[in-house]
Amino acid sequence: MKSATTDALVDKRVYFKMENQQKTGSFKFRGASFKLMQLSDEQLQKGVIAASAGNHAQGVANAAAKLNARATIFMPEKTPMAKVNATRAYGAEVVLTGESFQEAYDASMKRQMQTGAEYIHPFDDYDIMAGQGTIAMEMLQQEDRIDTILVPVGGGGLISGIATAAKHVNPHIKVIGVQSAGASAMYQSYYHNRLKRLDRVSTIADGIAVKQPGERTLEVINQYVDDMVTVTDEEIASAIVYMLERNKTLLEGAGAAALAALFSRDIDSRHCGTIVSGGNMDISTLPMIQQLAKKLHQSA
Repeated sequence: MKSATTDALVDKRVYFKMENQQKTGSFKFRGASFKLMQLSDEQLQKGVIAASAGNHAQGVANAAAKLNARATIFMPEKTPMAKVNATRAYGAEVVLTGESFQEAYDASMKRQMQTGAEYIHPFDDYDIMAGQGTIAMEMLQQEDRIDTILVPVGGGGLISGIATAAKHVNPHIKVIGVQSAGASAMYQSYYHNRLKRLDRVSTIADGIAVKQPGERTLEVINQYVDDMVTVTDEEIASAIVYMLERNKTLLEGAGAAALAALFSRDIDSRHCGTIVSGGNMDISTLPMIQQLAKKLHQSA
């Protein structure tokens, strides 16, 4: 999707990859379906298990339903009910536990050891990364002038796939990761060149609120990603409101992170690809989003 208003605001051509309009409302269906398609019938019969802040859950649940596999998904207790209900609607069993993704992940690993179900990691898996990388292939087939791609980052699966695919097509493309300042584990790991685990995360972008990024993803990111930046919740909120008002499109916090960076950082690019990673937002949080956006404009 293109927007003349956005182009004029940032003085560059901007190309939005609208993964909020993907099946299940986010890019996660790509990695989940590719991963499950690699499993044997015997593995699928044992069922699949995953942990997720919401979007991976729906991706796995939908992919499992298509392949007649039983899915069990562990999600943090504070996961927006829209994501929980959608995951259940795809036929998965949902277990709500813990305050963040990390606690849900730990609980899911325990269950996996008890049941022997196939574990579908949300990011630290090469098949998952490969599935997400199809985004870059599609973007560059549609628009080969793209010189920079902005990608929201949580655990790193999305940017790992995109960076690997993009550099394969054109080694000169710049790939820039965007994290929420309140959940900057990958940002810190990238600049310290070792895995950093946070004690707590706090951000409206629940889809990228990860305390500990992946080991495999960090390795790929160190190899292929050119830069990593952070954005504030106010900047993310402002991007959500902007897209709703100007482009009549609903983004969730994580989905707005790359756009927030485009507006708030000096991105050296003429043709900038921007990943809108998802749109599964709890509508009841909109008034709070508006307040945060207002705060940014008042301080500006």
